[in-house]
Amino acid sequence: MEIKVIEEKDNPILNRREIKFVVEHDGPTPSRKNVVEKIAATMNSKVGLVMVDSLKSEFGKRETLGYAKIYETEERAKEVERAYVIARNVPTLPAEAEESG
Repeated sequence: MEIKVIEEKDNPILNRREIKFVVEHDGPTPSRKNVVEKIAATMNSKVGLVMVDSLKSEFGKRETLGYAKIYETEERAKEVERAYVIARNVPTLPAEAEESG
């Protein structure tokens, strides 16, 4: 799996960077968790600060278009993003996963 950033825009009002990217992959569309980890590594950020907004694949292509937001702090991400978006993008800790079932 390889990620290429198509467009990067700085948003100083919301203290974040917004990126459009292409994920080139073999096999099925990669999971959101894998994409978040790869973007965090590529963009020199932490996993908890990356919020993948959308992933769109086309049938027969081995690439996925995506849009993500990279926040400067976790506090700012919690102020701006909706709770369900944060829940989708922040990995669950093993202790939390055991408690939920």
